[in-house]
Amino acid sequence: MKRKESKREKREMSEEGLQLVAARFRILSDPMRLRILQYLESGEQSVSAIAAAVDSTQPNVSKHLKILQEGAFLTRRQDGNTVYYAIGDATIFALCDLVCQNLEERQAKRVTLYR
Repeated sequence: MKRKESKREKREMSEEGLQLVAARFRILSDPMRLRILQYLESGEQSVSAIAAAVDSTQPNVSKHLKILQEGAFLTRRQDGNTVYYAIGDATIFALCDLVCQNLEERQAKRVTLYR
């Protein structure tokens, strides 16, 4: 099997850079966090609306929202007693699209192997 050539410039990352990238991927490694990001793609929502949409408890969703906010994926706004979250880094969707496209291609190849 021939490996695809990368079109990007090869640059060696520093240890600190590798740690930062790994930390961002760790944040994205939880399916609940991905569900939250997917839901918030349509716009700002309250914590209770997010919890209902992802079918989870408010304390559980709040824990994940805090992690996503600390990772700069989300922004937080408070209006009285209600807290709202919105996407803070829209580039996350380009990354998700790239990963999903790759998975679809791999799955399609896998299926054709067994026909």
